[in-house]
Amino acid sequence: MEKVLVTGATGFIGLHCIHQLIEKGYSVNGTLRSKSREEEVRSSLKKANLSDASLTLYECDLLSDEGWERAIEGCDYVLHVASPFIAGLPDHEDDLIKPALAGTQRVLKLSAKNSQVKKVVITSSFAAVGDTFDGKIVFNESDWSDPTNPKISAYNKSKTLAEKSAWEFMESNRSFKLTVINPVAVIGPMLSDDLGTSNLFVKKMLDGSTPGNPGLHIGFVDVRDVAKAHIESIKNEKSDNKRIILSKDELWVSELSEILRDLGYQAPTRNIPKWLISILSIFDKEIGGLKPMIGKERNIESSVFPEVFDWELISVKDSARVTAEQLKSMNQI
Repeated sequence: MEKVLVTGATGFIGLHCIHQLIEKGYSVNGTLRSKSREEEVRSSLKKANLSDASLTLYECDLLSDEGWERAIEGCDYVLHVASPFIAGLPDHEDDLIKPALAGTQRVLKLSAKNSQVKKVVITSSFAAVGDTFDGKIVFNESDWSDPTNPKISAYNKSKTLAEKSAWEFMESNRSFKLTVINPVAVIGPMLSDDLGTSNLFVKKMLDGSTPGNPGLHIGFVDVRDVAKAHIESIKNEKSDNKRIILSKDELWVSELSEILRDLGYQAPTRNIPKWLISILSIFDKEIGGLKPMIGKERNIESSVFPEVFDWELISVKDSARVTAEQLKSMNQI
């Protein structure tokens, strides 16, 4: 039985990866920041009628060497999904950048040291692709966010620097293959109480805490497809040494609201004017972080996904339906 290391086992994407791997018959080693959350992972498998017998969990921190050698021992493949994220804005950008860089480098160095590892798949983000401020509206895998731009957010900067460091590492280390997955906003079913950042955004649209639609243009993709792309990349040679953007559709937030209303939910009907965003950003740093993206259209024209994979991504409407239904069942809306 082949073994896969999944970092960030309790995360929204990481937990989906674990479920799909076990469904496919892999043995899984998972990392989590605290063993106190082990039961959360195991109970999610039991609820899905999956056995946890082939799952071993290790307590590992992105900023520490402790536990990592044991976690990767005997693994044939690595899915590095773990990444620091702080709700709102961090006190300092290094709170995100340091663990993102250190975690990526630690996983790559351990993979190079372990001759059994054949492939590493890293979860990056469209944040490492499309955070530019030069008027560009169409993006593909050749594009990069500019980490030196003073307007770039700490999160986007952390994802960009971490991914760049991975490709630089591969220039001098060829003992395994690398694939990087760059998803846009990830929505869809939750396997634990971790809603995921983008599902939280949907929740705020439905629970009344977002009074209107900000003028944001966002790509959406289903978490099940994101996990599937990670796992299929393991043995798919077409994905070797490639970045792969995952986006089903790019929509204005007002269009997502319309989809949710068509599904029978109460979502904002009014658009928040840019001048109001400017005023609110004075008092709310989180809103201020969105200000540079207001009114900016960002579309994706990627030829890589259809070259590598032969399946269709789940529609945004289906993803939104599942997300809203689950939020309702959880009494979140």
